[in-house]
Amino acid sequence: MDLDDKDRTIITMYADDPEISQERIGQAIRLSQPSVAARVSRLRKAGALEKSVGISPLKMGLYLAKVDLASNEPDAILHMFRGCPYFANGFSVSGRHNLCLFFFSESVATLESIVNGHIRSNPSVKEVDFNIVITTERDFVVPARLRGEKVEEPPCGMKGNCVECPSFLERKCMGCPATGQYQGTFY
Repeated sequence: MDLDDKDRTIITMYADDPEISQERIGQAIRLSQPSVAARVSRLRKAGALEKSVGISPLKMGLYLAKVDLASNEPDAILHMFRGCPYFANGFSVSGRHNLCLFFFSESVATLESIVNGHIRSNPSVKEVDFNIVITTERDFVVPARLRGEKVEEPPCGMKGNCVECPSFLERKCMGCPATGQYQGTFY
């Protein structure tokens, strides 16, 4: 996509203030509000201007985990977490680790249970590096669904019920909010 200086200014102004008015942008770049609206629409259609609404886990006092791993089935790993309420995002990357996953929870023990129970135990996973994020330079917004439909089967495909799991019984894992077998306070 070809961007001109006015497009770059629009993107920068939205990055600095997502609630900025098109009128204010128009004043800054000397265009009418309808002209700004047309540019914003074009930028959004092209993927050059996106809006993300959600939660900021660290601001809310939650823990954010970054999990780098090497797997010979990266698409299957990503698919496993697609509907997981704790899953923030995942990236296929180059290098020794071919996946970078982010999870959030009110409990480090729950994050460890996810990594140990679903990632380290997966036969396609060869190596795992699990870290808790301490700070972020920019806001990290997760489009979290806090009141989703309850499902019978866990989205991760885990067999059995959380209520029968030793980690759940020992309160080392908060359980699965998607199935209603959850003992935390966030969801």
